[in-house]
Amino acid sequence: MPGYTFAEKALARAAGAATARAGETLDVRPDVIFSHDNSAAIRRIFEKIGAPRIAHPERMIFTLDHAVPAPTTQHAQNHAEIRAFAAENGIRWFEVGRGICHQVISEEALVLPGQVILGADSHSTHFGWLGAFGMGVGRTEMAALWATGELWMRVPEAMRVTLTGRLADGVTAKDAALKLIGDRGADGGDYRSIEFDGDALPLLSLEERMVIPNMMAEFGAMNAYLPPDEAVFNYLRTRGAGDFTPLYPDADAVYSEHYTLDLGTLDPQIALPHSPDNVVSLREALGQPVQQAFLGTCTNGRLEDLLAAARVLRGQRVRCRMVVIPASSEVLLAATQDGTLATLLAAGATISTPGCGPCMGNHMGVPAPNEATISSANRNFKGRMGTADAPIYLASPYVVAASAIAGAIADPREYF
Repeated sequence: MPGYTFAEKALARAAGAATARAGETLDVRPDVIFSHDNSAAIRRIFEKIGAPRIAHPERMIFTLDHAVPAPTTQHAQNHAEIRAFAAENGIRWFEVGRGICHQVISEEALVLPGQVILGADSHSTHFGWLGAFGMGVGRTEMAALWATGELWMRVPEAMRVTLTGRLADGVTAKDAALKLIGDRGADGGDYRSIEFDGDALPLLSLEERMVIPNMMAEFGAMNAYLPPDEAVFNYLRTRGAGDFTPLYPDADAVYSEHYTLDLGTLDPQIALPHSPDNVVSLREALGQPVQQAFLGTCTNGRLEDLLAAARVLRGQRVRCRMVVIPASSEVLLAATQDGTLATLLAAGATISTPGCGPCMGNHMGVPAPNEATISSANRNFKGRMGTADAPIYLASPYVVAASAIAGAIADPREYF
């Protein structure tokens, strides 16, 4: 009998089943359930279905991150409702300014290897960097989870992605993720578990590892998984994590597809408007004018990302406006203490409150019609940043910074 994939093992554990196979339906009880500003809308659904109480408030987490500080009265009202509901039900929550849900939950060591986390955010695949099963669900499903603590789920087939080699200077994990999505298409991972392996993984920093499963939401993935190692375990231990039991796929597990990428052969990549899979080599887009550069989001708003931008920007001045939004207060503090923010400010960048900002088109960087943005975010759909006729390019922090200097898409290696 063939072995089991990570997804089969993780969902079987969460369902209390001895084993599970792709295609089976399980009643899964996640270890962690989270939502963000959309918690106010979920609460209204929860009340409409007539649930008598929150089943497991100890498993729940709220963050205020998608529209912070509140840009409108309605957003402020939503935040007020969430604070009150959390206090009434004993739910852990994080205030405006703490940061983006995926970053904060990781920093707080609230998700552990082998666990299942279901979030009311599509980029919940992010938690695969910890060796956890992370999946986004809709608001109705989340309301049902609040009420019962359980959700029927179909065990997905798995795709194996092997990463070999070492990234060249100026090439990043973001480029690797864009390359995969560009090669296989935005639907290439639809309802599949994307399970990574290969000798390149231990060579990636923890912050680089976070980028890859986060971007797999743009691949259509149900979840994405990187095998956790001692570096991950040490990260969690230093942050006060309790005991955990990691899960690893069997060597003879069955995969529906196998994709291999040699990182050593990779050049910087860029996603052209208006889809994350409209990917070309950076050299094919050089010189395209941009009016805004945005550095941040749950994909690339961490300290290493700000350091990469500072490396390019040191001694330079931006030609177009550049918006920098750290992913969390922890990142903001670290970048303040080590001088990174000073370098960004000296180059002409502006710094905003940790959160999602213009990634959702709410505020703090919404472009004017026909203004192009080069962004370190994960999505470039038409209108994603709040303006329908404003093209968005996706690239690494290095490319974002270089393009801000040039006022057009540029190769960061020219500034090293």
